Amino acid sequence: MKKIIVCLTFLGAMNSMNAQFNLGKAAGVVTKGAKALTFTNEDAIKLSKESVDWMDKNNPVAGPKDPYTVRLNKLFGKHKSQDGLNLNYKVYKVKDINAFACADGSVRVFSSLMDIMTDNELLAVIGHEIGHVKNQDTKDAMKSAYLKAAALDAASSASGAVATLNDSQIGKMANAFLDASHSKKQESEADTYSYDFMKANKYDVVGAYTAFKKLALLSEGSTQSGFEKMFNSHPDSEKRAQNIKKRAEKDGLWKDPGTVAIPTTKLTK
Repeated sequence: MKKIIVCLTFLGAMNSMNAQFNLGKAAGVVTKGAKALTFTNEDAIKLSKESVDWMDKNNPVAGPKDPYTVRLNKLFGKHKSQDGLNLNYKVYKVKDINAFACADGSVRVFSSLMDIMTDNELLAVIGHEIGHVKNQDTKDAMKSAYLKAAALDAASSASGAVATLNDSQIGKMANAFLDASHSKKQESEADTYSYDFMKANKYDVVGAYTAFKKLALLSEGSTQSGFEKMFNSHPDSEKRAQNIKKRAEKDGLWKDPGTVAIPTTKLTK
C-alpha cells in the first residue's frame, strides 16, 4: 500500500491534484558515474528529512485540533516508536489519495485517503508503508529520486558523495520520490509486514483485505485517473486482497466483511 508506507508508500497525473504535487516527473540523466554513487542509510535519512520538510512547507498540513489529526493520533499515538523506528505523523489536506513513510521516520497521510478508509484499513495501509521503511525499500526509492533531481553526471558524482541540493532540486526529489514504485517482491514483503503488524497488535487483519479491495475498486472505470498514484504503487490489488484472506483463514482470523464499497460520505468527521 504507499505509495504506506514508508519512505507506503501507499499519484501520477491526477485531475484533482494540488499544484504542490503537480511538478511533473523530475528530469535528469543517470550516467555510469552516478550509478557508482555511494548511498548510505544516513544519506537516505538526511535526504528524506529534506524532502518531507519541503513537502510540509508546500502543502496544507492539518493542525493539532483538526479532526484528521485527532483521528490519526488516536490510531497511531502508541506507534510513534515502532519496531526500532522513531515515527512522526502528519496529515496533508489534499484531494490526492495516498500515504507514504520515509527513512527519517516521517509518515504522511493524505486526508482523502482517510475519508474512504476505516480505522482498521488505515492501520493496514500505514503498517504497509512502515514495512517499506523497515525493509529499507525507501532507501532505494530515495536514491533514485536524488539522482533524478540532481541530474548527476560522471564528473559531479566522481567523488561518490551525496551533493547538497538547492530548494528547486529538493522539490523535484520529493516529487520523484512520490512517483517511485517498488518491486513485486518488496510490495509482497511490505504486505506481510502490515499483516504481522496488525496481528501482533490485535487489530482486525481483515482491514488489510478490505483496504486492497477498495484500491481495486478505485482502479476501475472512469475514476482511475483520480487515484492513479495510489493504484500504480499498489498493483494487483485484488490478488493481494485474496492473499490476505487466505492467510487470515489459515490463522483463524477471517471474518467475512460482506460487500466492500467506496464510502459515499467522509469517514473523517
